[in-house]
Amino acid sequence: MSNVSLLPSQKSHRKIPKAMLAPNPISLLCALLLCLPLAVIFTTTTVPPPPPDSPPFTFQLPPTINKTRIVKHSLNNTHTSHIYKHVLNNTNTNSTHVHEHSLNQTKMFVRHDNNITVWDEDDESLSRLAARVNAEPPLGRPKKIAFMFLTNAPLPLAPLWELYFNKVPNNLYNIYIHADPSSRYHSPFKGVFTNRVIPSKPTRRYSPTLSAAARRLLSHALLNDTSNYMFALLSPSCIPLHSFNFTYKTLIKSRRSFIEILNHERGAYGRWVARGNTTMLPEVPFSHFRIGSQFFIVTRKHARIISNDTRIWSKFKLPCMTKYTYTCYPEENYFPTLMSMVDPVGCVPSTLTHVDWRGSHTGHPRTYNLSEVGPELIRTFRNATPRYDEEGMNGSDSSVSKRGHPFLFARKFAPESLTGLIDIAKDVIFKD
Repeated sequence: MSNVSLLPSQKSHRKIPKAMLAPNPISLLCALLLCLPLAVIFTTTTVPPPPPDSPPFTFQLPPTINKTRIVKHSLNNTHTSHIYKHVLNNTNTNSTHVHEHSLNQTKMFVRHDNNITVWDEDDESLSRLAARVNAEPPLGRPKKIAFMFLTNAPLPLAPLWELYFNKVPNNLYNIYIHADPSSRYHSPFKGVFTNRVIPSKPTRRYSPTLSAAARRLLSHALLNDTSNYMFALLSPSCIPLHSFNFTYKTLIKSRRSFIEILNHERGAYGRWVARGNTTMLPEVPFSHFRIGSQFFIVTRKHARIISNDTRIWSKFKLPCMTKYTYTCYPEENYFPTLMSMVDPVGCVPSTLTHVDWRGSHTGHPRTYNLSEVGPELIRTFRNATPRYDEEGMNGSDSSVSKRGHPFLFARKFAPESLTGLIDIAKDVIFKD
């Protein structure tokens, strides 16, 4: 019983008619009948419809975004659905768009002046969404490595990679492929590579399209699986140098990205002015310009930073001037420059993909042929020391140069070298 005393004027309002204290059965039935239609309406409006059937390759999405775009990607009549949320400035209404992309249909990506579209609204929307995913993978699940292949042709070394992934649990890795749709070939992706091609756009050397393709791979991998923790960009000519188990343990225990960041490289100024003498200013002064390998391994944190970047990308996505065409390598400049400006301490400034540039004058590294493949070559790669810049380091953390990170991959291997690689795969490459 309440101990609060009431004023006389308040006590007069506490006299309640007896009829209201004991309603009769008829009045209760009438009230129930009046409320029944409201209950029906509430039930039908709050119960969600049953979920649609899951496509074979479905992006896991944050529940707060209400714009949806569905993209169906056709690879020689083999369809894979890609579903992701489409974020625009105006998100007041729901909308759904369905887009069909066929491997051999490239007109949608080519402007009337025959210049390839580098980056469009679809890419911007995808990139903004990828930047909103969680920075850390969910607790209680194994962290995954996202293997991202950037190719303009079938993967000639696919059988070797099939052996690499053989008997590896699916909850430890994912595969993503960006395949140039202007290349014409028949059913190139099978086995572990089936249905792993993301919606891709044409790529061309000496243009920003290769950087755009790498950004596209990162965004799709971020959206596809919240467990992806490390993101490795690979070429079709790459081979593994260790077993999957060795690679997984090396990368998952790291909290840093592995991306080559080189300063004071010969020819750097020619690359910086390739879009015009002052075009890179003020966002990218020459003192901040860096060079590095096209192929990197980045953490989830840095993958989100790359997807979210518009300021530095706004400069590197610009085409180079004709007279600077042969010094235009945005894929070797954009990612090292961005990481050097944003989080150099969070990076090991080296690539873990071995490559031999000695004697190269064409912009292509040495290619290994069948006659060169053997156990000694693999041991040479494994014993090599990654480059950390001319002074052995690029950063303030001297412990980086002392750790001796192992090369995990190597390039460039000719397609005909496959038989030799298969012969030594079990006893040499995958034996740690």
